Amino acid sequence: MPGTATLPRSDFAPLIQEVRAAGLLDRRTRRYAGTVGLDLLLYGAVFALVAVVGDSWWQLALAVPAAVLTTRLYFVGHDAGHAQIAGTRRVNRLMGLFIGNLAVGLSYGWWTDKHNRHHANPNHVDKDPDVGVGVLVWTAEQAADRRGALVRWLTRNQGRLFFPLLLLEGFNLKVSSVRSVIAAARGESGDRRRTALIEAVLLAVHAAAYLGLVFSVMSPGMAVAFVLVHQAVLGVHLGSAFAPNHKGMPMPGPGERWDHLRKQVLTSRNVRGGLLTDWFLGGLNYQIEHHLFPGMPRPNLRRAQPLVRAHCARLGLPYTEEGLFESYAHALGHLHAAGAPLR
Repeated sequence: MPGTATLPRSDFAPLIQEVRAAGLLDRRTRRYAGTVGLDLLLYGAVFALVAVVGDSWWQLALAVPAAVLTTRLYFVGHDAGHAQIAGTRRVNRLMGLFIGNLAVGLSYGWWTDKHNRHHANPNHVDKDPDVGVGVLVWTAEQAADRRGALVRWLTRNQGRLFFPLLLLEGFNLKVSSVRSVIAAARGESGDRRRTALIEAVLLAVHAAAYLGLVFSVMSPGMAVAFVLVHQAVLGVHLGSAFAPNHKGMPMPGPGERWDHLRKQVLTSRNVRGGLLTDWFLGGLNYQIEHHLFPGMPRPNLRRAQPLVRAHCARLGLPYTEEGLFESYAHALGHLHAAGAPLR
């Protein structure tokens, strides 16, 4: 990759000065208040409809809009984790706990820690948890180390299986949240342990309210079907928003040291589109701008894009932007290529 050795650290300074002067780092509190308020209202309304329509197939159909609106709240939790919404970290954290743990059943503390480590070293095999070995692998070296017939079969076919596996991602996030909170409550002390206990209580309240509602207004079979459809569509929607961002982009080697600008720009991919794309991907289609300025409010990312693109052009730095389906093709192609040693 050109321009990745012995690079001046000052290349980012003119850009952040330009962005700050344009007011793009300023909070958009009123805009968020309207957006979050509407998301919560619609989220509550769809579950109220679940209770009102009675035990019928219409209840199962409502699992799809419920999943879409749950994803909207996941995006809000993401923004709170980056302190994009309110003026203080304390208020952002309270919002994250309310939206994440209580409203959608996601551990705000676990997810924020994991996501911040990703932002610090995107696509770095040794440092980015999002490209560590898990159900999927991201490099040929990781694939070559796989053991077990089922795991090796999965790795050989992971490009084809990616979207089907996303059907399980909603459940995976729930399980990871519970496991992390339990581990923190047992292993930490002081403020961290108290925070873990608070998170545990909020997760328990969410689970009781969610399962209590669906099993009290539906037959057991319909309730199970609703939960399965809700979490499956949620997983696909979330995965579809995060998949195009870094998969198939350059991955820094162990000895490579890139400055902030190149570390974030070269490893990230934007997705081209209009307002519908912005809505569907929760603003994550401006992944380059988001990684350069993680605290920038989501509504400002579109406005920052021309400044970032022009700055990269002046430096001769590649700025990757693709259509939605093209970005999926490259991400899946990378997964398929990573599994090549087992084919």
